[in-house]
Amino acid sequence: MTDSQKGVIALITACTVWGLSPLYYAMLKHVPAVEVLSYRCLWSLAFFSLVLMVQGRLSEIPRALKFPRQTLLILTAAIMISANWFGFIFAVQTGQGIEASLGYYIFPLVAVLLGQSVFGERLSTMQWAAVALAAAGVSVLTLGLGVAPWIALALAGTFGFYGLIKKKITLGPLLSVNCEVLLLAPFAIGWIYFMGSSAGGDNDIGTHLLLMLSGPLTATPLVLFSFAAKRIRLATVGLVQYLNPTLQFLCAAVVMGEVVTRWHILAFPIIWTGLAIYTLSAYRQDAAARKLSANPETSGTI
Repeated sequence: MTDSQKGVIALITACTVWGLSPLYYAMLKHVPAVEVLSYRCLWSLAFFSLVLMVQGRLSEIPRALKFPRQTLLILTAAIMISANWFGFIFAVQTGQGIEASLGYYIFPLVAVLLGQSVFGERLSTMQWAAVALAAAGVSVLTLGLGVAPWIALALAGTFGFYGLIKKKITLGPLLSVNCEVLLLAPFAIGWIYFMGSSAGGDNDIGTHLLLMLSGPLTATPLVLFSFAAKRIRLATVGLVQYLNPTLQFLCAAVVMGEVVTRWHILAFPIIWTGLAIYTLSAYRQDAAARKLSANPETSGTI
């Protein structure tokens, strides 16, 4: 099996775990969302630390947090990802999984728009068209349902800003996320102790085992995604990632029985069309970049 094939398998596995995660969080409906988030941070910290310890890299943590500017960036990233995690958990627990899936569908387009706004990245005509279609789809839902899909917008926005901040952090994904949950740990411990279910004592053994599972469920897909991203083309990564919100949508609509309104039926194809245009644009850019790297003499100017 080639490295590329291994990468595709790893990416599909990661996206499948993410896509089926609503089924996991639905089993924790009896635990408040903030408490689930707190346990997720702590068990993720334990799991990531274990991975780093096996790799002999624990000493990198204090070095990563040595510089105030980098620590502030990591803390900001931690706030963004914790807000994203909370929004997703809350959406699943309150029967809004379809809207959560919408957030991860429109995230790539939000990220492109943020890149243009913050970094001045130029968008092609196709990319502008994709963003416009996403905006049209969100507008259809807003007008049809009488309220904006705030959860979807919040999930896409927090994850988009998380990606922007991560661009400025030079640490690898494992070390970076470990530092993020480490900075969140005091808040998580405080919430569980003062506001949780009697410091977790009211939760049965089965619930505690489920909460423990949040650690590997958070860490494993990230490890697999990092493995895949180094071995396959960017266009492939972008295309396969849509498996995540698609599975989330199916979990919500088919397994959890959430209602799919006519407005969803109108809006989602508009957004999917935008994603198709965006994916085609990304594929063309990736192909052009590979052609340029294969023929470096063509990159010079006359």
